[in-house]
Amino acid sequence: MKLTWKNFSATALAAVMALSLAGCGGSKSDDAKASGNKVLKFGVVNFADNLEPTNHAVGWALTRYGLGETLIKFDEKMNVKPWIAESWSVADDKLTWTFKINDKAKFSNGNKVTAEACMSSIQRTIDKSLEAKTWAQIASMKAEGQNLIIKTTKPTPGLPGVLGDPYFVIVDTSVKDRDILRMGPICTGPYIVESFNQNKAVMKANPNYWDGKVPYDTVEIPSVNDPNTRAMALQKGEIDVAVNVAYGDMPLFRDKKGYHVSEMASIRDCLARMNVNEGRPLADLRVRQALLSALDRPTYCKTLLHNTFVPGGPAMPPSLDFGYNELKDPNTYNVERAKQLLAEAGWKDSDGDGFVDKDGKNLELEYVIYTSRAELPIFAEATQADAKKVGIKINIKAVDYNVLDGIGTSGKYDLLISNILSEQAGSPINFMNMYWRTNVNGSNPQNGSGYSNAKYDALGDQYISEFDESKRRQYIIDMQKILLDDAATIIYGHPQTNIVSSSKVANANIQACDFYWLTKDWQPAN
Repeated sequence: MKLTWKNFSATALAAVMALSLAGCGGSKSDDAKASGNKVLKFGVVNFADNLEPTNHAVGWALTRYGLGETLIKFDEKMNVKPWIAESWSVADDKLTWTFKINDKAKFSNGNKVTAEACMSSIQRTIDKSLEAKTWAQIASMKAEGQNLIIKTTKPTPGLPGVLGDPYFVIVDTSVKDRDILRMGPICTGPYIVESFNQNKAVMKANPNYWDGKVPYDTVEIPSVNDPNTRAMALQKGEIDVAVNVAYGDMPLFRDKKGYHVSEMASIRDCLARMNVNEGRPLADLRVRQALLSALDRPTYCKTLLHNTFVPGGPAMPPSLDFGYNELKDPNTYNVERAKQLLAEAGWKDSDGDGFVDKDGKNLELEYVIYTSRAELPIFAEATQADAKKVGIKINIKAVDYNVLDGIGTSGKYDLLISNILSEQAGSPINFMNMYWRTNVNGSNPQNGSGYSNAKYDALGDQYISEFDESKRRQYIIDMQKILLDDAATIIYGHPQTNIVSSSKVANANIQACDFYWLTKDWQPAN
C-alpha cells in the first residue's frame, strides 16, 4: 500500500476541520467569552481514548492535560525535583526511602493528600500494572504522618524518577463511584475534567488547586491529528496552541508577529521495532542487517526532513550523554552489502518481479505506522522505496495511535514505528528495557517482537541496582552496542520538538520531559 502526504492530509483535513468547526467554536466557548471567562484552545494529537493512568501511553493524558501530578517532577535537565513530595531521602541500606508529602497538597474534591493516600494510590498502580510494578521494585510501604516510607526489593537508585512517571499520578482511591475511563480519577492538578472522548476533551479550573492560581476557567482540547491541519487551525485562530507543528510549517510561525515558537533538541527516538519471532522474515539476522544497510537514514534526516532530525544509529540521542559519538553502527548505508546479505540468506529474485523470494514467496514485510506525527509516514515511505531497491517488499498499514500499544504487545507486525521518549522516569533503562528486554511469561509485555539477549538483560539488571553514575552510563552504552550488533531495531533519528502558541498565550513552552504540556504556568498574556 503506497501512502502519500496528500492521502493523509486530505482525509485528516476534512475530518478534523469539521471537528474544529463543531468543537472549537461551540456555544460553551461563546458563552464563556461573553461572561469574561478565560478560555484556552489547545490542539493536540489524538493519543488517548481513556483517562486510566495505568494504561500507560494513554495515561500520559493526565499529566499532559493538567489533571494529575506525581510525587516528583522533572526539570529542563531531566533532574528530579519536588512536587507533591517536598523532599525525600534514602537510608544507608539503600533500600528504605522516605518521601515527605507536602502538607498543603489537596485533591480536586478538597480531600487532603496524606502519606496514607499516596501509599494507597501507588499500591493501586502496582496492582493494576505489571510494568509499573517491575519498574518500582517496591517490597513494602507504610505511612507515618506525612512521611511515606517505601522499602524496595533491591537497591533502586532511580525510584524517585520512577514515581515521577504518569503511571504513578497520585489519585484519591477513597472515591469508588467514578467513571475513571471517561472522567479520570480524582487528582491534584490545576484542571479537572468536564467532558472527555477520543475527539475532544474539555477541562475546567480546579477550585481546590493547592499549588497556585489556575489561569484559565476552561481549556478545550480538540484532537487535531494531522500536523499540517494543526498549523492551519492555529493560523485561523481556531486553536491558541499547537503541539509538534510539522517541520514544513514552522516558517509560518518562526520569527512571525503574533506567534511564540518554543522548540528544543528532544530526548526522543524515532524508531521501528523489528519482529524477530520465529517464522517471521526478520528472525534471520542477515535479513535485518540487509534491511538496515538498505536504508539511507542520514539522507532522510538531512534532505527529507530538512535537518530537523539528527541521524540515528545508537538508541540514545546525542542530547543525552550515553555514547552517541562513541558507538559505531555496523549496518550503515551500503546497498551492495544489503544485496549480498539477502543472497547469503537464500533470498533471490527467481521470477524477475523485482522482489527477492524463497520457497515461492516474496520477502514481504508489514509496516505499521500512525500518521499524527509528520515524520513517520516520511520515514516509512523512504524505507519502502529504499527496501525495494534491494528486493524487499514493504506494505505500509496506517492505524490510529490509540491501538498501537495493542499491536506492539501482540506482535502482529513486522515493523512498527514509534516516536518515543528515550529517558522515561528520569532514566534510560525503562526505555531500553521496554522494547528489548526478554518477555518472560508476559513479564515485559511491550516486547512483542520476540527479541531476547541474555547479556543485554544482565546489563539492565546491573544498571537498576547501581548507584555509581559512571558505571550506569557504561551499562547503557554496552546495551546499545548489543542492539547495534544484533540489528535489533531501526533508529531513524532524533527529532527537534516544538510547541507553537498565539501571542495571546504566555509561557506555553516545550519541556524536556514529554509528560508535561498544559501546566499552571500557561496563562493569558498581558
